[in-house]
Amino acid sequence: MNTLSAIRPVLQNLPQIQFTPKTGNATPVNDFMPVGETFDTTLRKFVGEVNTKQLAAQDVTKQLLGGQNVPLHQAMIAVEEASVSFQLMVEVRNKLMDSYQELMRMQI
Repeated sequence: MNTLSAIRPVLQNLPQIQFTPKTGNATPVNDFMPVGETFDTTLRKFVGEVNTKQLAAQDVTKQLLGGQNVPLHQAMIAVEEASVSFQLMVEVRNKLMDSYQELMRMQI
């Protein structure tokens, strides 16, 4: 399975940010503000989905080790999905931290 094909469903579930004009006295730089979900909400949802995949993989692994009738390929798929989604979350966090550090280095 290609790594990009595993990431694509996660990226498709991210909400599209829509912009609407502000009312009142707005500077040309700040003419638009996002409408809909906040960045915080989007990140919380993303981390929640990763956690759900981790818990599902844990449950399937426990069932497999407990001798229940769980196909091995389903257990492996669940574990790999959890692993790839966790790796994606870590890379997104790394990019966000790099961006934050770059902003902190900027001169005012």
